[in-house]
Amino acid sequence: MTKNYTDITRSISDGMAKLREATPEVMKGFGMMAMGAKKAGALDEKTKELIALGIGIANHCDGCIGFHTKTLVKLGTTREEFIEMLSVAMYMGGGPSVMYASEALQAFEEFSNSN
Repeated sequence: MTKNYTDITRSISDGMAKLREATPEVMKGFGMMAMGAKKAGALDEKTKELIALGIGIANHCDGCIGFHTKTLVKLGTTREEFIEMLSVAMYMGGGPSVMYASEALQAFEEFSNSN
């Protein structure tokens, strides 16, 4: 089954807008946490996004694959950097992560070709 990560991220964004409306304080807190966690410090933003995507792959999260891959493409991640991250994600997540790593590669190619 081929997934379309552009559609997945759009659909989740629509759902998150509804969550922001229904739970504004919780979503504001989550947004602030995300901004704080992703802010460049000892690690740059791209490194943090690579870590986030590796965790998303290990946890089998389609939305994580879509959103973090899209951001990584915007941050100029090379295919080589992306493949190395997939290797670490597969190592840490075992067999199920191999399946989701192939999904993440599909998302990377999709977002790379849409720019």
